[in-house]
Amino acid sequence: MGSSRLSRHLTVVFAFLVGAVLLVPAQAGAGSQAGEHGSGPGPSLPGNRVSFRFTDVGPSYAWAAPAIKYVAVNHPWMADFGTDKFHPKLLETRLLFARALVEAFAPNESIDKDIHFTDLPDSDPLFQYANVAVKMRWMLRTTNGAFRPASPVTMTAVHQALVEALGLDAEVAGLDAIHTADGYAFAHPVKFPYLLLGMVLHFRYNHPTEGNDVGPTDPLPRVEVAYSLWRAATTTDYQKAALKRYDDIQLPAIVDFKRKVVEFGLGYVGYPYIWGGEWYRKTPPGYCCGAQPTGGFDCSGLMWWTVKKPAGGYDNHNVRGYLGWPLPQRVSADMASVGKHIPYAAARPGDLMFYDGDDNGQIDHVDLFLGNGWALDSSSGQGGVTILRVGEGWYHDHFVHARQIMP
Repeated sequence: MGSSRLSRHLTVVFAFLVGAVLLVPAQAGAGSQAGEHGSGPGPSLPGNRVSFRFTDVGPSYAWAAPAIKYVAVNHPWMADFGTDKFHPKLLETRLLFARALVEAFAPNESIDKDIHFTDLPDSDPLFQYANVAVKMRWMLRTTNGAFRPASPVTMTAVHQALVEALGLDAEVAGLDAIHTADGYAFAHPVKFPYLLLGMVLHFRYNHPTEGNDVGPTDPLPRVEVAYSLWRAATTTDYQKAALKRYDDIQLPAIVDFKRKVVEFGLGYVGYPYIWGGEWYRKTPPGYCCGAQPTGGFDCSGLMWWTVKKPAGGYDNHNVRGYLGWPLPQRVSADMASVGKHIPYAAARPGDLMFYDGDDNGQIDHVDLFLGNGWALDSSSGQGGVTILRVGEGWYHDHFVHARQIMP
């Protein structure tokens, strides 16, 4: 592709987006309720002190510096605006993301001559990337054949495309068919498998300033896309092999009200880890339990969200559709101090599971047992809400006891 043609196209894209909403850092609220940092094994990341040529990638982007260097310097996948500027805050368009995606995972793939778009001519210098991305089923056209080249990508769209590009079809199918031993298939959002796998592979950065965290429906700036693309492109065979556990998730046969709890929890997979968070969106003025800048949950906050009976001003019954059970304690250590201590072997679906992540004799993490070694969890290690294994590995090794909440 000629550099002059690409430059002309990017000039048009940049002009279209220059007035778009950018990612504006927000400060986390101090909240009247206590929060906790959670636990769980975190991702293994290389150092973030990287110097390179982009003048608009300063110290505030140190967390993303290795990613930007990888996808726009070491590889030209996101080198869309020349050698001086990366434009980290600019919302990434579907067309530029298609270019990065194809250059990273299928640079030699030929176009499908039967694929065309009502809003992107074949003569466009970036048409080939949109064509291949659709051909590979990494991205989709609308029902009227439009590609929407200037629309921003969302976190969900990025996770879906990268999971597809990594060839995780069996894992997607297994998660899509999550079921019980007696054949009940759980209802869940259609993109749930992609969000979960993307979370497990750490496609999203867990920001220390919670107001910067992005959720499943948020449009992504280029810096977030660069981070996700870097994580996907450097995924190892070992990491992919570890995902085989998601090929077939069978939970025990459970009663109807527990099915509702599981299905409610599945709807929030992909939400970010927010310290002190127990609400699904930015809290309004007068919220009972401490303001939070965006929707998301810490570990004990997720327990409130999924099982707490309305009390003390906290009431998500209209969102959840079931009443819940008494849970006045807010942090995991307090939750663990109440009720009978149940060993792992006796834990049942719906029980709270408690962990000592620092091995110091103090509870610092909680999640919701789903049975057969699975739990609904929000941890700083995973960066948010996931379904993960607690029957072995780190969680099993740090498990202390369970507590029955549901009858």
